[in-house]
Amino acid sequence: MKLSILHVALAAVAALCASGTETSAAWEPVRPVEFIVPAGTGGGADQMARTIQGIVTKHNLMKQPMVVINKAGGAGGEGFLDVKGSSNNPHKIIITLSNLFTTPLATGIPFSWKDMTPVAMLALDEFVLWVNAEKSYNKVSDYVDAVKKAPAGTFKMGGTGSKQEDQIITVALEKAIDTKFTYIPYKGGGEVAVQLVGNHVDSTVNNPIEAVAQWRGGKLRPLCVFDAQPMGYDEPIADGKSWKDIPSCKSQGLDIEYLMLRGIFMPPKATKDQVEYYVELFKKVRATPEWQDFMKSGAFNTTFLTGADYSKWLETEQKRHEVLMKEAGFLAPGN
Repeated sequence: MKLSILHVALAAVAALCASGTETSAAWEPVRPVEFIVPAGTGGGADQMARTIQGIVTKHNLMKQPMVVINKAGGAGGEGFLDVKGSSNNPHKIIITLSNLFTTPLATGIPFSWKDMTPVAMLALDEFVLWVNAEKSYNKVSDYVDAVKKAPAGTFKMGGTGSKQEDQIITVALEKAIDTKFTYIPYKGGGEVAVQLVGNHVDSTVNNPIEAVAQWRGGKLRPLCVFDAQPMGYDEPIADGKSWKDIPSCKSQGLDIEYLMLRGIFMPPKATKDQVEYYVELFKKVRATPEWQDFMKSGAFNTTFLTGADYSKWLETEQKRHEVLMKEAGFLAPGN
């Protein structure tokens, strides 16, 4: 009997030791995590980062706080170089947009997405062709006719930054319509929407989340989305219309598709356990009702990728942006 009790006790101790070993092997943050946004406040990346921060805090998904820090200098280069130079620091993550590709190509800064550790694609952001609701353009053909009739360069296209996503789409529009726009860059998508409401520009190619408030308020009108198909959200936003009611630009004669990355990276030399921690964290974030509401409000494409699939997508997009930037004449000398 005593021997049996001893065996049970030893087994219990062994189980506890094994359990302790297993627990200690899993990594988690031991100090606050810096969440870098390589863009200005109020834009799509900033809104997403702060939404994530709020969800993590509300649902206690991390033991340590998450601190959002904007580093927009040099078209986001400031943020990217910070993360690149933070090797072996798992307490820093960055949310990226397509300036992950465009900024190095346009500026020549010594940076590539391969200088960081990919974690996860959280979503893809759509681009919509917007006009002021006071204008008579109710469909793409009305807008195209007006642009073609106006002297080249008369129409002003507002966008975020120079030689980035908005201007790439603008150049593609110029080629599709066979005209020239005067492209006016602003610091962020929120400012772009305000400028269109004030008729300081004639159109924009803003993300849904950056102009939805003005659409709901009857100030702006969406004409088409730069995707292969309409967005999959059928809840009415304004005038009884939903995101799903906005036709694809391709179906309206503008053969242009462009989706923007909303992805997470870590600094170089992150370990498998560290990457896995953040992958699991973002899976938990995506499962919350707050995230679902955020995806719906911004009409996001909810594609989620990790591991080899994510890296493969990044490789393809890098090559595509090299072509797009070259065609637009946006490459820095030496690229």
